Amino acid sequence: MLEINLSGLKLKSPIILASGILGVSYSSMKRVIDAGAGAVTTKSIGPRPRKGYKNPSIIEIYSGTFMNAVGLGNPGIDNFVAEIKEAKEHTIPLIVSVFGDTNDVYLDVAVKAEKAGADAIEINISCPHAEVSSIGIDKGLTFEIVKFLKEKLTVPLFVKLNPNVTNIVEIALAAEKGGADGVVAINTLSALKIDVNTKRPILSHGSGGLSGKAIQPIAIKKVYDLYKVLKIPIIGCGGIDSWQDVVEFFLAGASAVQIGTAFYKGTEIITEISHGITQYLKDNDFKSINDIKGLAHKFKTQEVPDFD
Repeated sequence: MLEINLSGLKLKSPIILASGILGVSYSSMKRVIDAGAGAVTTKSIGPRPRKGYKNPSIIEIYSGTFMNAVGLGNPGIDNFVAEIKEAKEHTIPLIVSVFGDTNDVYLDVAVKAEKAGADAIEINISCPHAEVSSIGIDKGLTFEIVKFLKEKLTVPLFVKLNPNVTNIVEIALAAEKGGADGVVAINTLSALKIDVNTKRPILSHGSGGLSGKAIQPIAIKKVYDLYKVLKIPIIGCGGIDSWQDVVEFFLAGASAVQIGTAFYKGTEIITEISHGITQYLKDNDFKSINDIKGLAHKFKTQEVPDFD
């Protein structure tokens, strides 16, 4: 009931590990897959080792809602190749998230990941506390990098969208026009929290990305809007920590979902969510989760009345 085909990737479940959480080693990836995930997205990997920002780099600001500024800390692609190869030796469906400072650097990292065995590439052009966000706020730059990479890569290419823009639809359409095989909606929201006693931002970097329960309705709205215009699959991401959240993303138009922040509860959450979705489908006489995709669009919302 939960099997999906995502741009040619045949997954046993629509639940995918989001980038930035647990996707740093084979052992952590295996834990997520063993819990029932359909695929794993790695931490964003760049051309060389990067330390990232100093602590505090992540804080819980409300129950189930976090703010982080990790700074794309990663081991670099040349060191990470070994983790990719080990994951593929154990047949883990693997999406490698990549970033760089130029199109050529993105390509170099992506090609090395593909050669090591990545099943798909996700490009991070939207991290709100790193320089890559400058790409994801511009439809022209988004189109250029996607087109450039698609001409060289053979595996599916997913684009992680930046919600901190005026019009996310035009950015997504640019990615689709460039040849993207799917989009991930959304990355974290730009945010800031200040300590009233020290009178300074709490995170060492200052601003950060907001994730978790508070952004779920925002992510649903973005997926809902994107589904109206895109022909390529949408991977919903943002604030999922229950089976109801996953069902809601599918009703809005998602073809798959990514879960990140909720893993603070443990990997068992995937098992719980999977059971909940399966029971929901059975209770409502659906044979597959694909049967509920976009159903919310069958209902007309109330139009704003004209002024006479």
